[in-house]
Amino acid sequence: MCGRYTLFTPTADLEARFDADFGDREPSYNCAPGQSLPVIADRDPGKTTRMEWGLTPSWADESFDLINARAETVREKRSFADAFERRRCLVPADGFYEWVGGDRGGGKTPYRVAFDDDRPFAMAGIYERWEPPTPETTQTGLGAFGGGSGGGENERSDDGPVETFSIVTTEPNDLVADLHHRMAVILDPDEEETWLHGGPDEAAALLDPYPSDDLTAHPVSTRVNSPSVDAPDLIEPVG
Repeated sequence: MCGRYTLFTPTADLEARFDADFGDREPSYNCAPGQSLPVIADRDPGKTTRMEWGLTPSWADESFDLINARAETVREKRSFADAFERRRCLVPADGFYEWVGGDRGGGKTPYRVAFDDDRPFAMAGIYERWEPPTPETTQTGLGAFGGGSGGGENERSDDGPVETFSIVTTEPNDLVADLHHRMAVILDPDEEETWLHGGPDEAAALLDPYPSDDLTAHPVSTRVNSPSVDAPDLIEPVG
């Protein structure tokens, strides 16, 4: 799976690489599910749109938070099929994390996978626009008219529609196979336009493992385990 990634490349370099406006942004060394992150959507590839990582289908009654979609079933799964057909995006990154070992007793070791020159790349993504259901009012009196003293479980429904995305994963290449049984689909630069605007069959043909020749992997600090930690030293090799 792909559960964390990095995006610290300077904005000017990202804009030159993707020919898109990235707006105001801070570098991130620990992009995590639930965060609002920049993606390049097929509807407007000239700029990034911030979406929450964790896809929820438009028809859902509650948040699904699906961070990954399997390439082998993305066209058939109800949660993903419509997004794959109609709403594809690029997820800019310059590395991603995987965790190894620790099945019995010990903690897992995080590894960062990236190109040897830390150049940015695009992961294949799909996105949805979801509108949380309006909670039913089951009481009368002060609380029913907003005069209560605390929030409830459905506070997010007041925020209106939210756009969410998922990263498509596939079988690992030889490098990632030593770390995990899945990896994000990394697109070649000349495949990105096809992913955004090609037909479903053309897009599906891109969902293969990226060759491992130019990629590297090294262990990093377990501080990356916490989504609240976001600092440059997270990407530094340890051990």
